[in-house]
Amino acid sequence: MSADTTTETPPERGTTETAPERGATETAPGRGAAEVIADDAEALAVAAALADEFRSGASDRDAGRRLPREELDRLSGSGLLAVTVPAEHGGADVTQQTLAEIFRLLASADASLAQIPQSHFVYVNVIRRQGTAQQRAFFFGEVLAGRRLGNAQSEAGTKHVQDIRTRLARRPDGSYVLTGVKQYSTGALFADWIPVLARTEDDALHVAYVPRDAEGLTVVDDWDGMGQRTTASGTVRLDAVQVPADRVLPHHLTFQGPQLHGAVAQLLHAAIDAGIAAGALSEAVDFVRTKSRPWFESGFETAAEDPLLIQRFGELAVQVRATEALLGVAAREIDTARAGLTEESAAEASVAVAAAKAHAAATAVEVSSALFEVSGTRSALDSLNLHRHWRDARTHTLHDPARWKIQHIGRYVLNGTLPPRHGLL
Repeated sequence: MSADTTTETPPERGTTETAPERGATETAPGRGAAEVIADDAEALAVAAALADEFRSGASDRDAGRRLPREELDRLSGSGLLAVTVPAEHGGADVTQQTLAEIFRLLASADASLAQIPQSHFVYVNVIRRQGTAQQRAFFFGEVLAGRRLGNAQSEAGTKHVQDIRTRLARRPDGSYVLTGVKQYSTGALFADWIPVLARTEDDALHVAYVPRDAEGLTVVDDWDGMGQRTTASGTVRLDAVQVPADRVLPHHLTFQGPQLHGAVAQLLHAAIDAGIAAGALSEAVDFVRTKSRPWFESGFETAAEDPLLIQRFGELAVQVRATEALLGVAAREIDTARAGLTEESAAEASVAVAAAKAHAAATAVEVSSALFEVSGTRSALDSLNLHRHWRDARTHTLHDPARWKIQHIGRYVLNGTLPPRHGLL
């Protein structure tokens, strides 16, 4: 029986889960060995097949807040989570254009499910850029085996998003002690490794990769957002967690030169928004074709023949296609910059991604809202759960403000001002 038809009761929100025991390094705990994807074409084919599979149960999972554990295991086992592992370590090392399309496809089926591995790929990228040869060999091996990376980066109640107060204290033997509290920790509940953003005594930013079952680490499923309900983006508490020196990476070095860290992270967010928009438009098309009644003044037998509805669908389709085009341009700019990273190529990539993200955010909110406008009163029934698209769009687009992206685009276009390196552009 699939996860979509089980009657298993999800963990009560606000409870703490016991960490699973870690299995052998050849396979992820409780899961079979992961496939290894060979190239971009295979990655896209696998993503499309999984999106079709995940789509059928997305509404029920959202309505019942049933966490997608089985679906995530399918995702891990498929090999998709390892597609950015460098070729020299056995991965497909797909292009950013392929990676963005993977996320768009998954988000068009289930935006919550697509959001969960976003940080996984961000922190695989950190290993690629800042890891030692030994760290890359170890962690890329873990990723190829199907292990998942979570995230523990944001903190609530601080001055701003980059005011990180979690501390990484060095011990005399060279290891560290990690202490702090993190919120919005998407992926942590389902992770094998949880990358934690923390500062050392000199205030330098580091990433500590901590096993999910580490002593002193607690993941609390207390996420109660109106949208992205099944991301389990709850709280991570770190109470004097011991971290070996070889599990810590100097993330502050990422921002001392030209970098694509922020561009890659934001590209995936843009792809999720693009997927939400595409999914909402598809639902609207299906509803109007099969369930909506024509307005009596139109003189037509079906709603799909109404020229005013046809006009509106054309407008929405243009918005979605424009977002997808901008997403493709942004991804190609990152691929170009990776081949020859300079201040200028990094800036072009960041600005292209900012444009794609700003447009995608607006499109996701507009199309998921217009779904009701074109479909009629019946579409608002809670039992249909069509509002999940708008809830997901409205929640996800709050991640970081599009207005600041527009500011940086304007400064770059008008005055040639290079965008900042803070990792959120």
